Amino acid sequence: MFEIRIADNVKRALEERSPIVALESTVIAHGLPYPLNVETALACEEAVRLNGAIPATVGIVEGVPVIGLSEDKIRAFGEGKSPDGNAIQKVGLNNLAAVMINRSWGGTTVASTLKIAHVAGIRVFSTGGIGGVHRGAGDSFDVSADLTALAGTPLVCVCAGAKAVLDLPKTLERLETFGVPTIGYGTDEFPAFYSRSSGHGIDERVDTPEEAAEIAECHWKFSTTAVLVCVPVPAEYEISSPTIETAVDEAMSEAARAGVSGKAVTPFLLSQMQRLTEGRTLQTNRTLLVNNARVAARIASSLCL
Repeated sequence: MFEIRIADNVKRALEERSPIVALESTVIAHGLPYPLNVETALACEEAVRLNGAIPATVGIVEGVPVIGLSEDKIRAFGEGKSPDGNAIQKVGLNNLAAVMINRSWGGTTVASTLKIAHVAGIRVFSTGGIGGVHRGAGDSFDVSADLTALAGTPLVCVCAGAKAVLDLPKTLERLETFGVPTIGYGTDEFPAFYSRSSGHGIDERVDTPEEAAEIAECHWKFSTTAVLVCVPVPAEYEISSPTIETAVDEAMSEAARAGVSGKAVTPFLLSQMQRLTEGRTLQTNRTLLVNNARVAARIASSLCL
């Protein structure tokens, strides 16, 4: 029997048409180290509350998609193991059904969180950076399912651009092909995750949550794609593009030597970049996650006006 479990406060907000922000759980289970992952997840939820919306962290618990994980469940995700001692899986759209049928625990990616949130009627989702076209995809065909999920799910997705380890020009080309608008929040450029600037343009700039909400409402009259709202990391936490590019090149070389492939590539590259930047990427990642949650809550509130 298909089931989605919605926390009482989220269910009440849906009934009252109050602002809600969905949050992913892969960043907790696989993206950040413990205990920073738990602290960051709780900080994101608090940022959503302080800006007038209800946080709804999504994850798979014993095979059931849960919208609005409790704090004890968030802590379990942060430790990376379910109560029975099994590792928490990384859940995309390709393995979502299997994880549910097997009654397993799973951290939801951008793609699966978008779909689960949409089924529940949530309209705004906040993450760190979306997946996209990987460098060398011409040979590997490694393209994230995040892009196809964005192409078919009418939510506002607030992010700091795409992950820095990706091929940003090709990722932007795919977003354009799929009809996903890229909206710069207080910027005229597509942010590059750790860096505020990528040298690549966006479709439109907005400077207020009301403007972002207005574009989304108009877009959804003609399309069923997501609206990608791209928020640069706060300037004091930015890492320069040359520093990041050097780290990415070294991390990719290390991944090739180690034979890392598939789903393991992005977590491996991020961990190597943390090492190569002496932890700076970790702090920047945490900061942009909380900042994005703050902006997402304001947009969700504007959509409810």
